[in-house]
Parts: sequence; structure tokens; C-alpha cells
Amino acid sequence: MAAAQPYMPQGVEPDVYADMTWVGLIGFRVTRTCLGSRLRLPYVGAFTEVNVRLYSRDAAGQRGVVFLSLDADRLAFVLAGRAAGLRYVWSRCRSTTTNGTSRGYAYEVERFHGKGTSSFTAYPDVDHRAVDGLSLWLTARFGIHTRMGQRAVYLPIAHPPWRLYCAAAAAVEDGLVRAAGLTVHGPPDSVLYSAGVRTQFGQPRQLDGRSQNTLGRRLILPSLKPLASGGRKGGRSWSKAGIDHPCAREETCPSRQ
Repeated sequence: MAAAQPYMPQGVEPDVYADMTWVGLIGFRVTRTCLGSRLRLPYVGAFTEVNVRLYSRDAAGQRGVVFLSLDADRLAFVLAGRAAGLRYVWSRCRSTTTNGTSRGYAYEVERFHGKGTSSFTAYPDVDHRAVDGLSLWLTARFGIHTRMGQRAVYLPIAHPPWRLYCAAAAAVEDGLVRAAGLTVHGPPDSVLYSAGVRTQFGQPRQLDGRSQNTLGRRLILPSLKPLASGGRKGGRSWSKAGIDHPCAREETCPSRQ
């Protein structure tokens, strides 16, 4: 927990599951981005993103995520994200589908000027839904904790529950978690895949700055939960694959043997 706390905005602490907090490496393919409910952005709003995230909770009990980095290949969206206080990085990003004995979803990131790379592939097990407590804790997060100028804010996100599948990770070669200032060892303890959901962003709300120091004492590092409040600010459709690392191992999906 001590390793994650310095990344939290004022009034926010690392959230914990089984006395641990987590760090996640999450790949998205974003499509059909809209401004408001109708104005679709066909080029700017379709892109690949890979982000590094921690899991957070504020004094009001709202669970969310804190992004350490968000690599994307669409410059206009990167600039808009930075203006909103998010740590977007303009990078070469690619998502591909691999066919073989089983279908895999691969993500690659190459930051400009040699400032970091990442690649991994997730192979979903469509016969095993991920409905265990850890998987739901990682993904049932309906907001983002971030800073806008000198203010700590919570940006609510509304979406249906992710339809999650256990997955296996292959060819994981990541430098983004390390570039964010964290160190993980060994293979990921949670690997999940979802075909995607439709999301809507609400109005950011300023936090009151008070902090609850009542969470667990051990470290674990990564996900996302929707809160259906605040005005509509447009929507996006996501497909995602994510891998998560804790400081202690916990088996949750039967496909990871």
C-alpha cells in the first residue's frame, strides 16, 4: 500500500482486496466515440489504448482507478485527455487478433524516442466466465480519481457490467509499469478479457480532501466501475484485455493452471 499511496490524489487512498492493492496493464480498442449523444467522431474517436492503473477509494467510499499512464495512437485524443488531467502519452499503439488453436488479442506499444515499450497477448477461455470476487473487484469501478490543476476530482463513468472471461497471458514483455515507477515480478495473477461495453462520462466532482486511513496495510497493485450520475459527456465503446499483478499470489480462474 505504501508503494501506491504517492500516486493518489489528495483525499484518495489505494483500495484493497484481501489486504492487497493491485497494478493493472490494460489494453483497449476504442470505437464509436461520440460527443454528446449524437455527434460521432469516426477517425479521432477510434484508436488503441494501453494504460497502467492503480485501484483507488476516496473518503466518501467511491471506488475508482488512478491512471499512471495512458498510451494512445490518436494525438487529438491524447491532447484532450491531457487537458482533462489524465496522463496520456502519444505512442505507436497496435491491437491485433491472432488465429490458431485459440483466438488471441494482442497489444503493442512503442513510445516515441525509445521511452518505453509493451506487448502482451490474452487468450480468452470462453467456457469460463470470470465471476469470482477478485475479477469483479478489479473491473466493477465506475469512476476515475485524478487531479485537475490543484484540485482532486472524481470523474464518474456509467456502463453496464463487463462480461468477463478468464484468459491466459502470453508473450508479456512490458516496460510501462516499470516506467511508471513500480516493480512487479513473475507472471500476472489475474488475466481477463471482455468483448466490450458502451460507456458514458459524467461531470467531474471535486473531492473534499478528507482521507479515510482505514484500508489494509499490505501492498497490491491494479480497474473500473460505473457510477450513473452526472451529466452526459458522450460515450465510447470498448473491448479490453487486462493483466494484473499483486504482491501476493491468489488463484481465481480455473484456466490459469
